[in-house]
Amino acid sequence: MLKGQHPFVVILSCSDSRVPPELIFDQGLGDIFEIRNAGNVLDDHIIGSIEYAVMHCGVKLIVIMGHQDCGAIAATLSGVSETKYIQALEDSIQPAVEQCKLKGLEVNSDNVVKAHVMQDIEELMEQDVELGKYMKEHNVKIVPAYYHLDSGKVDFLKK
Repeated sequence: MLKGQHPFVVILSCSDSRVPPELIFDQGLGDIFEIRNAGNVLDDHIIGSIEYAVMHCGVKLIVIMGHQDCGAIAATLSGVSETKYIQALEDSIQPAVEQCKLKGLEVNSDNVVKAHVMQDIEELMEQDVELGKYMKEHNVKIVPAYYHLDSGKVDFLKK
């Protein structure tokens, strides 16, 4: 471990304490390059961290995972922003709400979480052209996922 890390996957997920990737996927120390924040929202730091995992740690799989009963999604749906920082999270999630409306889906937590995961993937590929090229050249895959708190099951979604 002292001579470097060699995770096989980078997982962007929510920082919700009920959603620990190592436990969900039964993995040990050093197996997962884990990136977590409320609502698994993308920003420059998150994108840079994904790049680092892929380009410097040799990760061949990116998983972006949302989860059932996400508080950041609930906050966005409530329309109430307590602070400018929570508002920033909600602003990042709001396009997923709009996507549900455009597709004629019920605007509920599950649908918005799934739309947001897809939005994250689309945004990552649009914003980081270099990462996209690297992924093609080095056969790196990206997978959307949804974690069920009630059953512990992970659904891998279709892109």
